[in-house]
Amino acid sequence: MAETSRIWTAAVLVIGDEILSGRTQDKNVTQIAAWLNVQGIRLREVRIVADDVDAIVEAVNTLRARNDYLFTTGGIGPTHDDITVDAVAQALGVGVVIHPDARAILEGYYAARGGLNDARLRMARVPDGASLIPNRMSGAPGIQLGNVYIMAGVPSITAGMLDALTGTLEGGLPVLSATVGCWVAESEIADLLATTERLHDDCQIGSYPFFRDGRVGANFVIRSTSADILADVSTALIAGLTAQGRDAVAGGI
Repeated sequence: MAETSRIWTAAVLVIGDEILSGRTQDKNVTQIAAWLNVQGIRLREVRIVADDVDAIVEAVNTLRARNDYLFTTGGIGPTHDDITVDAVAQALGVGVVIHPDARAILEGYYAARGGLNDARLRMARVPDGASLIPNRMSGAPGIQLGNVYIMAGVPSITAGMLDALTGTLEGGLPVLSATVGCWVAESEIADLLATTERLHDDCQIGSYPFFRDGRVGANFVIRSTSADILADVSTALIAGLTAQGRDAVAGGI
């Protein structure tokens, strides 16, 4: 049973020159963050590094040490620049082996697709001692060793891997959220936001300003693990805005 009072944390390490160059827009962080929230795990930090073994090793060791879970995305394909497995193995101090189950999966997947060649066999390589994360879309599995989860770079494949992991990680209560919107500059009600948050335990209020239709506004996102606290804070914030002559919009603008 999960220890719900404990805050479980995770980090995401995005690996790939194509992300840093701007040629590819990362979408994995958003979906991993949303999935983690449902598992009762809070995404605390994200780092993006190039396809460089030393950079990946340093990031893996830093992030896995200060979080309960580390998810990496990218760099586990069939080409020479897919070096994530090697780098994670180096970070964990183990060798790299061909996982027999991964090989069997790939042999079956590629039986009608030209067979399993050396390049495709690279996707069966794992850090020694690792287990597999199912990939129902393209055959090549994800990899888990310790608190490190090695995922695909393609968002749709990562989504399937996350689905396979659902319910298998230990976490706490999921974070719930509610939004209150208002046509107001956030600087004008900063004190109200701070006071409302301070008066309610186990809640955070984030302010997200926008400029729309020639007007300045903001949405205030309230987060808590308690539905009752969430409702109380929403009510208090709406009341505070109304008392200042502001029109608060439950659900956001």
